[in-house]
Amino acid sequence: MKKKNIDMEIDEYFNYRSELLDRSKDDDGFVSEPLLLSEVMPSLLDAKLVDSEDVSNSYNISSVDNSKVNAYQVNESGERLQIFIIDEKSFDLTIKKKDLLISQKSDYDFQFKRSVRFINKAIKGHLNEGLQDSDPSRPLITHLSSSEGAHQFDVVEVFLISATATVSLRTASATPKRFDFEDEEIKISYNKGLEKVAKNLLIKKRLIDLNFLYNVLISEGNREALVVDFENVFGKKIETIKAADESNFESYLCVFPASIIAGLYKNYSSRLLEKNVRSFLQFRGVNQGIKDTIRKEPEKFIAYNNGLTITATEGDIIEESGRLFIKSLKDFQIVNGGQTTATIYFSEKDGLDISKVNVMAKINVAKESTIDELEELISNISTFSNAQSRVSKVDLRSRNPQLVQLKGLTESVVTPSGKKWFFERAKGEFSTMLRIAGTRKAVIQKDFPSDKRFSKEQLAKYYTAWGEKPFVVKKGGEKVFRAFIEELSGDGVKKKPLQIDRTFYEELIAKMILFRVLEKTYGQGKNSMGQIRSAVVPYTLSILYKFTDGARQTNDFDLLKIWKEERLENDLLSYLTQLLELVNNLIKKYALSDDIGEYSKKSELWDAILSSVEIKSFMNSSDSNTILLKYALSEKEKTKRLKARKGAIPVDFSFISANALIHANGVDYYRKIASLYVGELNVNEERKLSVIIASILQFKDLDKSYLDFEKQLINRIRIDRPEIFDKLPQDKFLQLYDTLDYIIKKYNLIIDNNGDLVSEFKKIETIAEAKGLKYTSVINEIGKQFYEGTEPNIKQLDYASHCLLKEEPSNKNKEININAVELSELVLRRMVEWDALSNVLSVKERNYVADFAYGLKSLTSFHERNVKKHLNKLIISGFKIN
Repeated sequence: MKKKNIDMEIDEYFNYRSELLDRSKDDDGFVSEPLLLSEVMPSLLDAKLVDSEDVSNSYNISSVDNSKVNAYQVNESGERLQIFIIDEKSFDLTIKKKDLLISQKSDYDFQFKRSVRFINKAIKGHLNEGLQDSDPSRPLITHLSSSEGAHQFDVVEVFLISATATVSLRTASATPKRFDFEDEEIKISYNKGLEKVAKNLLIKKRLIDLNFLYNVLISEGNREALVVDFENVFGKKIETIKAADESNFESYLCVFPASIIAGLYKNYSSRLLEKNVRSFLQFRGVNQGIKDTIRKEPEKFIAYNNGLTITATEGDIIEESGRLFIKSLKDFQIVNGGQTTATIYFSEKDGLDISKVNVMAKINVAKESTIDELEELISNISTFSNAQSRVSKVDLRSRNPQLVQLKGLTESVVTPSGKKWFFERAKGEFSTMLRIAGTRKAVIQKDFPSDKRFSKEQLAKYYTAWGEKPFVVKKGGEKVFRAFIEELSGDGVKKKPLQIDRTFYEELIAKMILFRVLEKTYGQGKNSMGQIRSAVVPYTLSILYKFTDGARQTNDFDLLKIWKEERLENDLLSYLTQLLELVNNLIKKYALSDDIGEYSKKSELWDAILSSVEIKSFMNSSDSNTILLKYALSEKEKTKRLKARKGAIPVDFSFISANALIHANGVDYYRKIASLYVGELNVNEERKLSVIIASILQFKDLDKSYLDFEKQLINRIRIDRPEIFDKLPQDKFLQLYDTLDYIIKKYNLIIDNNGDLVSEFKKIETIAEAKGLKYTSVINEIGKQFYEGTEPNIKQLDYASHCLLKEEPSNKNKEININAVELSELVLRRMVEWDALSNVLSVKERNYVADFAYGLKSLTSFHERNVKKHLNKLIISGFKIN
């Protein structure tokens, strides 16, 4: 293997830093700490360091003792407080690169002490005096200084977020380095009833620097491997026996003292639990049985309990005097027995004696398994283990079949303005696309601005907010994502998979637009409505849902109006702004806790607000009646729409899109990869790369295995040798991709207008023939394939490029701002005359435009909006304004 280019790797860190800071700027162009934190939190969630990307703002900074905290969250099971602090100096836009290379641990220790100082003073009650009700840190300070808080929290985990690269400077050039920080303990005492209780509060510290953030990005969101070092953390090795030695894994059996089980949970919490396994379900059902056994018959626990099933990718296992011992395990995950683990921990916390409790464990150590093979092994172990309560068998990974379907729709469905949305199914997908784009980077960024991109976690939030569980949206993380996937797959309450089709997708985008517009309307920082946006927005949307789609004998809300407009009309925005303000006040009024952020995760708050007099009054007001009537979708209209689309077999363009992108890169692109990445590929991979090159030369489609290989190869290069991308040819052959783009837009236009695919493509063929263009028959072939639900192939795209692109509008015309166009009499008449030959508009639509072109009707602002919609259709089909 070639040595990794260290300088280039650090350069990649700083390229990522620039992107991060750009995304974190407010409307005035300054880096905002809340925006920055919201950009970083998804990476912590992907690495499984937190349970949710949602945090409660608790900004508190003191120049007197140099203490600081930005935000906090409480983990799902409640015993761990997670504090977030941002090193503000590291995000200074004027700081020099050399000053962002940190080689001394003391630089970070200084920052950690700021938050530890805050925690210490808060616990001792030193921050309570003079604390204002409006202070965002008030709920945190009040809770930390209370007996309730002292009992609740056993661990405080401090995350330091710094836009610096951690390096070693011992060699000629800086090399990436990782710092681990020593745990601390704070002795605290509090009252529990009439009893005085003392305990040690564990303080754990974690650095979130550019090294960490970039590595999460290029690993496509795979969680960080958890290493459990029994010898160093618990002071003892675990005796074991080898039970099996198979080709891809070894199995070991051992007995854990309950004290180590409790210690595992205290140190690592939910990081121990594999993603597809149930979360801790409180003390009910089987958990109550576990607790009762600990209390009454602890010595029989090992006989009554099914024990733990654990997986790891590596094990440090040694032999001493003929006996085997486990020193440490890498990528430690409990795939069965999570409830047992958590219940033992909370039983000890509640004062039960666990000293006589032992737990049987089976440990499976994978040998040289790929990530996919390991996930498959874990999934099967989880499924076939003797589970103590039902586990939903849903695939929470990016390759989930429902997510693949949705990705296909983003490739296939074009918005009314002729744009697409980008679904980042795997983390880092968009960033990698930009990294390899070369000179087309600016074009891609323009085509897919941040408001037209979404991740699978955002998708889950947007979808679930249009429902009856805004408190689940507020929880975020795996809670909302699992609920979303279960509903899609039919594994949830409805027990029936949802139909993921074009209508589903269009309504989904409308929900996203609603959610994002309301977020922007609520605002962030000093000009916002308040500090609880992450609760107010989903609660507001759920109320709108509850009084429309979720109400019996009431018309649905017509989400397709928003899809078509791609924005909220002024009256709807004004109405929802009023509802936002009302919900903001009601959440504060009905929350039975000072910590509103945490309380808004409870269903009790939703029930109180939904049944409140204020909501009933607002939703029965004349404003509500006007808006709900305007956006009412009757059963008759719904049936009419379904009938109109019923005859069209949907076409999935994702396969041909992936092929077109590879062909657009060109032969020299992949030949250069083969020469620069020499020695890194095995014989089979070299053969696959040769097949890709040959397919480009012969205009052949690549099957899915080669498409997946190419994607994996590009990601490997980004991890191992990112400098290769700077040496690849940038002159891409975009003719095929541009032809496909034209065809997709034409297909969508016909579908949206309920047109006949065969006859409409026949019209295009006729126009191309009249112009004397070559290979025109392929246009008719493609139309017939669309009718049968089949996408074109690469060879057909090649032929079509000789005739279709002649109809393509210029780039200038493509990017034109429709709203800025002046609808002069000349423009209107040219529209009518051009369409009379092209037949893009229906006869009714063309006559409508003609009325204004020839002065038969006055062009009011209402009519102007409609005419511009027709103008946009014409532009997509090749009409030139100038």
